[in-house]
Amino acid sequence: MTEQPEITILFQDEHLLVVDKPTQLPTHKSEGMPHDAPYLTKVLGQQLGCSIYNVHRLDAKTSGVMMVALTPDIARVLTEQFAGKMVRKSYQAIVKGCPGDGVFDRKVKKAKHGNQVNAETEYRTLQTVTTDIDHKGQTAVQLSLMSLIPLTGRWHQLRQHCSQAWHDILGDSQHGDWGLNHIIEERTGVKRLYLHACELGFTHPVTQVPLDFQVPLPTDFEQVLSLFP
Repeated sequence: MTEQPEITILFQDEHLLVVDKPTQLPTHKSEGMPHDAPYLTKVLGQQLGCSIYNVHRLDAKTSGVMMVALTPDIARVLTEQFAGKMVRKSYQAIVKGCPGDGVFDRKVKKAKHGNQVNAETEYRTLQTVTTDIDHKGQTAVQLSLMSLIPLTGRWHQLRQHCSQAWHDILGDSQHGDWGLNHIIEERTGVKRLYLHACELGFTHPVTQVPLDFQVPLPTDFEQVLSLFP
């Protein structure tokens, strides 16, 4: 098993933690994982010497800001905040093309083999670069850094919505463009999903103080965008 580095803690009190989850780290244990495989709650529990309780999740391949609870009662309250859409979440991603601004509102799969369900994602293009990549009959492929705000919480919602609009998220091996992923991986030497949870806002369940946390983009994102001045 590969040793996991310490997870960066953005906020900690006796009730909850807010952390910056690295990419390739699952949030919790799931079927099929080796018994000694690392996952967020396990690594944090070992790091801090206490029990950690899930509140929400990020896909293993997605990096960025997350919260976890330190007691079951706080976990329940925070989970209710998520269910009641009282938590603000914002992501950034590098995608193929130039999406512009708007709302993705096509239905997405509820699970890998599930039915279609309603979903909404606000999106905004922050930066676009023109590359020297020719791919699938297109010359000078454009890449864009975009902001994504999920208005619903569906399985792989952001990845599905971007793929449906032909603006695949780089590094998405399940819904994205494998050929373009391979080109970017060869250029950078980095293999990852270019999706990052950059902001999380919520009300502290005990103090009732509004809290907002932002984490910068990983250097991998800047590396991709700086390839094409």
